[in-house]
Amino acid sequence: MIQSDAARIAADLRACLGPMVRRLRQVKPDGELTLSQTSVLVRLGREGPAAAAELAAGEGIRPQSMSTIIAGLQERGLVDRAPDPDDGRRIVLSLTDAGREGLLGAHKERARRLTRAISEELTPAERAQLAAAIPLLERIARSV
Repeated sequence: MIQSDAARIAADLRACLGPMVRRLRQVKPDGELTLSQTSVLVRLGREGPAAAAELAAGEGIRPQSMSTIIAGLQERGLVDRAPDPDDGRRIVLSLTDAGREGLLGAHKERARRLTRAISEELTPAERAQLAAAIPLLERIARSV
């Protein structure tokens, strides 16, 4: 009985959190960046400079598609291309200051939208319930 209860809770949690996470990921400040462009910026911000082929493999797309994404990011001044310090034949991409600011802006906008939804949709008592559940969700997140 306990296992089926846990399975039901898990299914309900996935059904609830999945759409919320997808909606938050779709946030595009000023409508500028596509999801693919944002994903590349996040990857460069998290993992550091990388070659286009590495980015394409990490994103699970063709190198030609990555070239289009990179061109758009370069055009906006969000990424720089430079020779690899360890192998001058190879080109690596990295975030510019504007790219880092763009990422920060996207994070701020997601936080703003989530804050607004919590404050507008939940009563004070419901907000307290949600706050009390956060440590439980964090504990679960560490073990999945």
